[in-house]
Amino acid sequence: ERAEVKELLKEKLCEMNLKGELPDVITFAGNGEPTLHPDFADIIDDTIELRNTYAPEARVAVLSNSTMLHKAKVVEALKKVDDNILKLDSAIISTIEIMNIPGKNFNFDSMIDHLISFEGKLTIQTMFLKGSFNGKDFDNTSDNEIYAWLELLKKIKPQKIMIYTIARDTPLSTLQKVSLEELTRIASLVKENIGIDTIVSE
Repeated sequence: ERAEVKELLKEKLCEMNLKGELPDVITFAGNGEPTLHPDFADIIDDTIELRNTYAPEARVAVLSNSTMLHKAKVVEALKKVDDNILKLDSAIISTIEIMNIPGKNFNFDSMIDHLISFEGKLTIQTMFLKGSFNGKDFDNTSDNEIYAWLELLKKIKPQKIMIYTIARDTPLSTLQKVSLEELTRIASLVKENIGIDTIVSE
């Protein structure tokens, strides 16, 4: 519940304050999509209030899969935080459907419009991966995929871009990790085509 989140965060920040070990960032992530919480917008307001009181130098960040951007209150809340880290794993709908398995109400074009509405105040995070799932092959590192993704990035105009691949074994042996060399090549294409430095994580 919202009240419990606020109380626990207050306790932790007070404890860290007493130790002189304040956080650099307060991040909403973990097991599940944070913007699904019915009180997400209010929790963000509480967090900013507590941050301003107990750890004014800390940033507030949200890691989101971008699926709730059709909700005005979610977008409004995300625009208040310091670091919006929003997912875009492909510019091609069929690849999104394989990689992300979105719900039946998912609308790709609407999601892109909402990402554009941030007017650059966001970070785009993309996972590069290849293999097969449910009998369907995919590879979002292909030239076709990369250049379509770059064209969308030009429209979204993010402040930062983060790219990565799977970091550990998955239950599916059909998924392949992308090499650091390949990720670095993709990052260089972003720099050449859009002029944005890209953070690469293995």
